[in-house]
Amino acid sequence: MRRKVLVTGALGCLGAWVVRTLVRQGTPVVALDLADNPHRLELIMTEEEYRAVKQVSGDITELAPTLKLMADERITHVLHLAALQVPACKANPPLGAQVNVVGTVNVFEAARRLEIERIVYASSVAVYGPREAYPTPLIPPNAPLMPQTLYGVTKQANEGTARIYWLEHHLPSIGLRPYVIYGPGRDQGMTSTPTMAMLAAAKNEPYHISFGGRCGFQYVEDVARVFVQALEVPFEGADVFNLRGTIADMEEVVAAIEQAVPGVKGTITYEPTPLPFPDGQDDGRLQNLLGTFAYTPLTEGVAKTIRVFRNALREGKIVVPPL
Repeated sequence: MRRKVLVTGALGCLGAWVVRTLVRQGTPVVALDLADNPHRLELIMTEEEYRAVKQVSGDITELAPTLKLMADERITHVLHLAALQVPACKANPPLGAQVNVVGTVNVFEAARRLEIERIVYASSVAVYGPREAYPTPLIPPNAPLMPQTLYGVTKQANEGTARIYWLEHHLPSIGLRPYVIYGPGRDQGMTSTPTMAMLAAAKNEPYHISFGGRCGFQYVEDVARVFVQALEVPFEGADVFNLRGTIADMEEVVAAIEQAVPGVKGTITYEPTPLPFPDGQDDGRLQNLLGTFAYTPLTEGVAKTIRVFRNALREGKIVVPPL
């Protein structure tokens, strides 16, 4: 049977890039999202690619329609990315739990009933604790989970859900923990401001990034590729893997922006306060699973992002909400 993939949260940044990756390799995709604005898909896909995607509006907090959609579409694999991010979970904790935890349980339950072959889902570096809680700058694979936000708690719960669905029902799943994803389409969430600074630079405008310090930066196209690879690699069980990317100081991000757009030198600034996590994550186990792969260097990823934004601005596309 030919693979057919359901992508939840398909209109988000990572969701849009995952959809594009699947379409470009010829995999049929059903794009599920409660939102109705496909501007991120339109930003990064050609018209032909965009037309190849079946878009469905739906709410994963409701089991029955989620189950019906997966059955009707004969879904074989699920890439589960739908979630409310840190600010939304903080502003409305019950809704955050409903979407992130109950919604994930519904996706797993529907997959169990339909004998879906595999789920790959997004966890987060937010399952970890503050940097001072760990002995090394890189989080090792077996580091204890100590989430400091409600969002992180929901992601930890999802990792537990995946483990139980394997233990009780043998539903295979792979969870992936990104850090700071950047690139075209990243316009929401606590760590979106480095990308917003790249958009500002493309417009020759100043911008102040909301955090500083040293952390792991991951170009969104790389992350999407890893999620799709995790869907395809031979695997049994339920496990969660860290992503590394480029570990850099915010000063290096600003320097990469200025290298791409020399005219904004001195106008892109940042708060010195670092994110409350270690510098980065050890991704050795992921490299062993998928085979050794390279991440896009920071300067190259920043330059690519700014080129996409400049092209979109020239074409008059609405790429993000107004700054």
